[in-house]
Amino acid sequence: MRHPAVLPVEPSRRIVRLGQRSVEYRLRRSARSRGLRVTIDDRDGLVVSVPPATRRGWARPADRVDAFLHERQAWVLRHVDRLARERAAARARGGARDGGLVPYRGELHRVRLMQGGARGRRSMVERSGADGGDELVVNLAAGERRSVERILASWFRDRAVETIGEAVAAHAAALRVAPAKVDIRDPRSRWGSASREGRLMFSWRLVLAPPASLETVVVHELAHLRVFGHGPGFWAMVAERRPSHLADRAWLRRNSGALHGALHAWPEEG
Repeated sequence: MRHPAVLPVEPSRRIVRLGQRSVEYRLRRSARSRGLRVTIDDRDGLVVSVPPATRRGWARPADRVDAFLHERQAWVLRHVDRLARERAAARARGGARDGGLVPYRGELHRVRLMQGGARGRRSMVERSGADGGDELVVNLAAGERRSVERILASWFRDRAVETIGEAVAAHAAALRVAPAKVDIRDPRSRWGSASREGRLMFSWRLVLAPPASLETVVVHELAHLRVFGHGPGFWAMVAERRPSHLADRAWLRRNSGALHGALHAWPEEG
């Protein structure tokens, strides 16, 4: 029996047959898209971006998507399998639940929940050492409505403000630049950015990574305040401050999925 090439799952979810496998992907309409683009998203998995349905030739893109994915079948399956392995590893760590493991400064910390251990109405997080490894002790306030994930995210964001602020101050003087503003956010596709007006933005999730990777991202964006491009002069400037910048950036590329999914609270198996 012949299987249909694409089966609807929900308005934006579809399934394509690649060899003997059924692979789910999300169809995303984007006004910025000029053609068909395939990406692997840490949360959404395989994503196919296409122009709006009003764009000529894109009202029914199923056949074009199907052909495109078949043409790049090896690449698609390799990255879908990689994402599956990353999610399996994240599930094994447990994430933001009692007993789960989450990264901080490049090291895994075990989450320990304490009921009623907070003074006042706001839950508190404390980092402590233990025989079995470092812990993040979450003292839950009575009546706390936030999830453990949100509590930890707020704590990590505060640590990022401090740590990134210190790194910016340390390197800005050496690079002879003065940022107009530093924002800490949670972008999906980048670790940092710099504008021509001198504004810098950094992901708070950098505080989950090893300090070396955080420092390299900070230097990278500060260097853009002097050189707004990626020519030889720019890379020489970065390398002078961060000789390990290639390895630091490679670590972030390899572990992007783990950092963006680090606080998902996976249920205990069994």
